[in-house]
Amino acid sequence: MDFDWTMALGSFLVAIIVGLTGMGGGALMTPMLVTFFGVSPLAAVSSDLVAAAVMKPVGSAVHYRQGTIDMRLVGWLCVGSVPAAFSGVLLARALGHGGEVEDIISKAMGVALMIAAAGLVFRGYLSRRAGTDPDAADEKDGGKAPRVTVRPVPTVVVGAIGGVVVGVTSVGSGSLIIVALLALYPALKANQLVGTDLLQAVPLVFAAAIGHLLFGDFRMEVTAALLVGSIPGVYLGSRISSRAPGGIIRRMLTIVLVASSLKMFGLGAVPLAWTMTAFIAVSAAVWLVLRHRTARALRAGADTVKVPPDELVR
Repeated sequence: MDFDWTMALGSFLVAIIVGLTGMGGGALMTPMLVTFFGVSPLAAVSSDLVAAAVMKPVGSAVHYRQGTIDMRLVGWLCVGSVPAAFSGVLLARALGHGGEVEDIISKAMGVALMIAAAGLVFRGYLSRRAGTDPDAADEKDGGKAPRVTVRPVPTVVVGAIGGVVVGVTSVGSGSLIIVALLALYPALKANQLVGTDLLQAVPLVFAAAIGHLLFGDFRMEVTAALLVGSIPGVYLGSRISSRAPGGIIRRMLTIVLVASSLKMFGLGAVPLAWTMTAFIAVSAAVWLVLRHRTARALRAGADTVKVPPDELVR
């Protein structure tokens, strides 16, 4: 068995993104294996899922220790996702290569990911329009996660849909489900969203991995290279995301959502790199302008505050 250190380095970089944002594993790892290392699509999906079954617990353990996981959400998601993931493997086998099916799923996920990115940006914009700084609010909260009201039925449905998609394509344990969590539970803090998504993906990916071990095209040399790079990468990314301010995680989520969306639409590696470079540059410029305007508005508001008469008497 020949060990590919270049593949291990690639998986290390992808795993950092997974640890930081809870997503990007299947959306980035599988295309990397197929495009840059010539691994067949089915072998890439199988090997990636088996590696993810080991990688995800490492990242989720870090978030668990930091208290950034909503265990109630994890439980309801797993009720739907675990049996659906194993069924998805059987469905993929029944569909053969499933090129058309995977293409439809990829395009639909691309749209969903772009909507989610737009939602994150819009929420930040509204916060600044209201005269509040979301980054400062996160620091004021001290990183404490809010307690949300769990909606069992839609949460189970989200888990089931995500499980089927993961079983068929290996994509969705982070990308698809994190989009749904954003829509269902907008009050979740960014690091809580990442931690919850990472932990719910553990049994989901494990079920899909068992299916691919039995019915897929698992290759040990590919999985070994992925594990060597991904375990330290996801640990490093999770350590950063569990302690980093919510504003930083929100920006990272937005960037990965947009990049994953463009990848789902079939954008090549070079055009994707140039597009994301331009996107980051424009976003940084817009953020600086908005931050300056917000700070100026807050200063103007503070200057217009009048001292009460009783204070003047004192």
